[in-house]
Amino acid sequence: MALDQAQKAQIVAQFAKKDGDTGSSEVQIALLTEKIKQLTSHIQSNPKDFSSRLGLLKMVSQRKRLMKYLKNKDYNRYSSLIEKLNLKDR
Repeated sequence: MALDQAQKAQIVAQFAKKDGDTGSSEVQIALLTEKIKQLTSHIQSNPKDFSSRLGLLKMVSQRKRLMKYLKNKDYNRYSSLIEKLNLKDR
């Protein structure tokens, strides 16, 4: 269920603002989005896995908080990230 190193490195390279950037909001949101996609497919095939469901809900709320922070901090970066990740704008 976890991201492998190649996937993670690719996402970091795509969304990093500068070389070695792994902690910016964009990178964190992109990594969480990929984890959420994987966990969603896992839960669809294993509907009784309630501990994974709880982890999914925590990840979704963490991503929501990061998105809210980025929206308040820099709306242009927020809107470009929404387009890149194909997320709904709330």
